[in-house]
Amino acid sequence: MPSLREVQTAFRDVLLGGDAAPALDSIAGDGLAVAARLAIYRHHVGATLTDVLRATFPVVCRLVDERFFGYAADRFIAAFPPEGPCLHEYGERFPAFLASFPPCRALVYLPDVARLEWAMCRAEHADDADHLDPRALAGIEPSAWPRLRFALHPSITLLASPWPVDRIWRANQPGADPETLVDLDAGGVRLELRRRDDDVVFRALDRGAYALRRVLHEGRTLAAAADAALAEDRGFGLAAALSELFTDDSLVDVTHTTEENEPCTPCP
Repeated sequence: MPSLREVQTAFRDVLLGGDAAPALDSIAGDGLAVAARLAIYRHHVGATLTDVLRATFPVVCRLVDERFFGYAADRFIAAFPPEGPCLHEYGERFPAFLASFPPCRALVYLPDVARLEWAMCRAEHADDADHLDPRALAGIEPSAWPRLRFALHPSITLLASPWPVDRIWRANQPGADPETLVDLDAGGVRLELRRRDDDVVFRALDRGAYALRRVLHEGRTLAAAADAALAEDRGFGLAAALSELFTDDSLVDVTHTTEENEPCTPCP
């Protein structure tokens, strides 16, 4: 007699497209053949998870058409089933899956479009947080500022792509002009995505601002972030960039560290 864990594992595997044989002896037919009952459950699980992916990645779906998206989703679900009960958390690995999925190889921009849509999903469901009051810095000695670490709002994602994924996304929204053409050779973008009130928004950043925010978002010091920004833009103005971080409510916390300056890393 198989254990409960073995029965559950066999049932899970068959729902995700695995061999049905190990589960057959543990399931009653109840007026319907066991294989037929399993097929119903398998179809329901696959359809539900495909709908979740379609809702999270609507532009990806439109770019490849419904039938191909269904095929890619089926392969993804079999390889990466949900690991938790919250379906809005499902799909984080989908962009990387598309990057390695041979049938998508010619659509070089597709994984980054998926990353954009996943960042929007993440922003929508991220925790909220109160913005940092600038007065929290009033008592900090100027000599300690280089070692400050700022936390960005939980909904913020920073995304760099060699492709104009923002224009691709906008050109594939409901109501967009169907004659709109996106030049893939127009250059890449550096985007900040976040939730504002109940809306998810994104905007392009210049190289210096993107570098500063990226390094701060990694949890590194202000000195390291400033070095990274200056490496990208020798005319970068740190004071103005910090002021903007406060005025757009991007910062939610600040901590002190005794560590020395960190080396910067090049931006993507």
